[in-house]
Amino acid sequence: MRRRSVLLAVPALLLTAAGCGDDSKNSDSAASKSPSASDSPTASATGTPTPKTTDGPLPAVTAGTKFNTKPTIAKGTGTPSTDLAVKTLIPGSGPAVASGDYVQVNYLGQVWNTAKVFDTSFGKQPYTTQIGAQKVIPGWDQGLIGAKANSRVMLGIPPALGYGPSGNPQAGIGATDTLVFVVDVLKVYTGRSSAMGTTQPQTDASLPKVGTNVDGLAPSITVPKGKAPTKLVSNYVIKGDGPAVKGSDTLLVQYKGVLWDGGKEFDSSYSRKQLTDFPLTGVIPGWTQGLTGKNVGSRVMLVTPPDLAYKDQAQGSIPANSTLVFTVDIIAVL
Repeated sequence: MRRRSVLLAVPALLLTAAGCGDDSKNSDSAASKSPSASDSPTASATGTPTPKTTDGPLPAVTAGTKFNTKPTIAKGTGTPSTDLAVKTLIPGSGPAVASGDYVQVNYLGQVWNTAKVFDTSFGKQPYTTQIGAQKVIPGWDQGLIGAKANSRVMLGIPPALGYGPSGNPQAGIGATDTLVFVVDVLKVYTGRSSAMGTTQPQTDASLPKVGTNVDGLAPSITVPKGKAPTKLVSNYVIKGDGPAVKGSDTLLVQYKGVLWDGGKEFDSSYSRKQLTDFPLTGVIPGWTQGLTGKNVGSRVMLVTPPDLAYKDQAQGSIPANSTLVFTVDIIAVL
């Protein structure tokens, strides 16, 4: 699945020469493994017009009407609206999506006047993306704002809010085609999302101690006096029950970093009040090695020696040859 750069807002900490690789290998959903990778909702180069929505017309869902079941959508009849059509088919009871939030969804998309299904995640892997950040087509960025977790939303997306005047020939989408989506919002991840799991003992007085709060606020990091470890430390603070992270994964995280010497904070997603996503192939080696194998849903404390961070190169407020201490909440795998 094509999309704009994953790292639009990631701090310089994760983008320097100490990292390796880039986000070009990131896979957003199982759909990206198919020949029709570009069929999925992808950021349009046409820009985002002023939002204006209506509740129809929209075609009927004729089968698969229950939440998180693959729907069958009738062919559109008549002339579709030139405005974005948004209709909640199944109300949700979870948090509502705000601009900047991440959503995990299952979806099916088809062309209005032919009923041709050009992409679906049903029966594959749910798709996780950020809303309101131009990582998907404008119709998604606008139409999913306010949708609640556990809801089903139907979208009628005019060409200007889809693939624009060029359409998407690979997907069989023409320049004048209105798109119809059914989107089941499985989860909503906000800037207050935290690790969820079992708190682990922190008994080694020679290592930093990390707070165990799960209220979305930045946990404390208390660095002990004494010499820093010379090898990577990667310990659970809270152990989640999700799948083990692979080195090729792209992660959605909350994190905070401090210097071993003096405990001064140099970076934090909490201060930006927004989650961060990144491929493990594009970060400092201490993160790649320290987070691989850890369970999704966990909070991990990392002590990263200079040879697995920035070595003898200063980076902003990080002096050369610094040992770094992180707390990382692994919210999801994208």
